Amino acid sequence: MMKNIAKTFLLMLLFIVASVSRAEVLNQGPGGFNLRITAEVPVEPATAYQQFIRVGEWWVASHSWFGKSENFSIDPHAGGCFCEKNGDQEVLHMLVTFVNPGSEVRMTGGLGPLQLMGLHGGMSWKFEPIDQGTRIVQIYNVSGYAPGGLESLAPVVDAVQTQQLNALVQRLTVERPRAE
Repeated sequence: MMKNIAKTFLLMLLFIVASVSRAEVLNQGPGGFNLRITAEVPVEPATAYQQFIRVGEWWVASHSWFGKSENFSIDPHAGGCFCEKNGDQEVLHMLVTFVNPGSEVRMTGGLGPLQLMGLHGGMSWKFEPIDQGTRIVQIYNVSGYAPGGLESLAPVVDAVQTQQLNALVQRLTVERPRAE
């Protein structure tokens, strides 16, 4: 019994330490904003990358169109889709534009309400080796026009993307997936 409690406590502590991502709004103005969010995880870059690609296992369901994380997929090749499917209903969230397997995926498009607003974004997910595992770096650059400017959107999008990165970190630290 005590071993299970100690193990649970250790896993919770590991998650808390690993999931403290560093979010930063690098720049914001009437025509756009730049976000940079980082976190470190105690797994190899190949493992972190493969788990990222299996987005349906970690994406936060409350930030989906159909309420189910498992409906998400990333097709990791140029021209591939970061999509969500629910039967006949489909959403292309972003288009994959660059893949360096195990290291980086870049995508373009507007996530969530940004799509209908006609805003455009470029997103990068990098997986950098560090001494104790991997540093994940997410960059999201958003531009376009919205009445009143885009400054007020920057902290909201930053919070949502930080939540997503923390969900990936939780998956990598608590469940410790395998590399493929």
